[in-house]
Amino acid sequence: MKPKMDILREKIEEGKLGGGLKRIEAQHKKGKLTARERVELLMDPGSFEEIGALVTHRTKEFGMEDQKFYGDGVITGYGTVNGRLVYVFAQDFTVFGGSLSETHAEKICRIMDMAMKAGAPMIGLNDSGGARIQEGVRSLGGYADIFYRNVQTSGVIPQISAIMGPCAGGAVYSPAMTDFTIMVENTSYMFVTGPNVVKTVTNEEVSSEELGGASTHSTKSGVTHLTALNDMDCINQVKKLLSYMPQNCEDVVVKYPYTLGDETREVLENIVPASANQPYDIRSVIEGICDTDSFFEIHKYYADNIVVGFARIAGRSIGIVANQPMSLAGVLDIESSKKGARFTRFCDCFNIPLLVLVDVPGFLPGTDQEWNGIITNGAKLLYALSEATVPRCTVITRKAYGGAYDVMNSKHIGADMNYAWPTAEIAVMGAKGASEIIFKNEIAAAEDPAKKLLEKEAEFAELFANPYTAAERGFIDEVIEPKETRKKLIKAFAMLENKVAKRPRKKHGNIPL
Repeated sequence: MKPKMDILREKIEEGKLGGGLKRIEAQHKKGKLTARERVELLMDPGSFEEIGALVTHRTKEFGMEDQKFYGDGVITGYGTVNGRLVYVFAQDFTVFGGSLSETHAEKICRIMDMAMKAGAPMIGLNDSGGARIQEGVRSLGGYADIFYRNVQTSGVIPQISAIMGPCAGGAVYSPAMTDFTIMVENTSYMFVTGPNVVKTVTNEEVSSEELGGASTHSTKSGVTHLTALNDMDCINQVKKLLSYMPQNCEDVVVKYPYTLGDETREVLENIVPASANQPYDIRSVIEGICDTDSFFEIHKYYADNIVVGFARIAGRSIGIVANQPMSLAGVLDIESSKKGARFTRFCDCFNIPLLVLVDVPGFLPGTDQEWNGIITNGAKLLYALSEATVPRCTVITRKAYGGAYDVMNSKHIGADMNYAWPTAEIAVMGAKGASEIIFKNEIAAAEDPAKKLLEKEAEFAELFANPYTAAERGFIDEVIEPKETRKKLIKAFAMLENKVAKRPRKKHGNIPL
């Protein structure tokens, strides 16, 4: 009997595997790698074991019985990435446009079931024209089988989707239910209905790139978490993502070797401006706190008034949620609340500690926000943080006003350790607005109302626009110098490493969707 690889090589030459050499050449001309090349690039050399390489479709209608290709347009199997077991499927656009058939779906479902049983991450490399029309409801049923497994697998093992070509129609819902989606610029797109249907129904003229390209989904819709310059960059980002995650929900992230030294960071001392109205980049704070070059930002171009991403502190993987004063003064709005909530829930699923950096003047006011549900959407972030049982630390760098103070991982919603810099202002609202309300009559009766307002502002600020009142009540564990922040957090996360928090017995909560 011939070795498996010899059989595969013969099938490629015969044009029965991978769509033949001409179709592979066409793929390369578009600047794309083939499905097999992508898998080889992802996996450690020699580690990939293919499953179902000789499977073919069962369709006999529309002359399909004479068009059979081994593998049926998808490569499935397992191997290692940096020594860790992972499962993968890679759709092959050179075979029937990567369209999903009954057997194509069965192969993906089998590999997902195996990943679930083994407790290892599942990676999907998507490049498909959608359901195989010749199979009718059988292909639609195949999608539903995959969707069901996406949901059952969610929170058990990490799921990553790389969109490396077209992903349209029902096919988009599988990546939408995975944990992270990466799109390749200029060669990938995602949409439920394509440009032709959009024109027919709404009379809008739009290209595939404008409707569902990487730029659109990374800035406007938030559907994709990361974008890549090309296929190689995409695979490298998948590998980097995996490095911050555990194998499954019962596992913990492997800690990188780290030798403690002088963990004081003087660079943090002068980041927050003297003026409370002057912005600064919260990424500078993140970089000063975390291990060098360890911050990996997620959703960078979407809802940029909040920053989320993975990093390491003394080799330990953490998730970061931080208000961004450089955008909309760091207020919480609909998009930023959803972005922060989604990332928080992922970290909680997979035992990744959370660091929350706070500089928030409140929720964004306006009819647009209210009419589009800032109440329920803002509550998503509140719910996600309240629900999280992983170690949670908070650092208030400047403003923490109103209900946004409560939402941003306050002690009242279960945070483990809460620190504040001396520049922190914890109050119901800013000094000016509060003074105008509290001292309204006194200001109106004054000979110089403007001067009196300034006096009352200073009086209110001295009483409340500082972290010490909250610290006196135990709502803040310690007021710390900025340069000491990294040192404090290293100790706090080490202390919380074996934290156990049990939730009330229930089927599941009802997050305000």
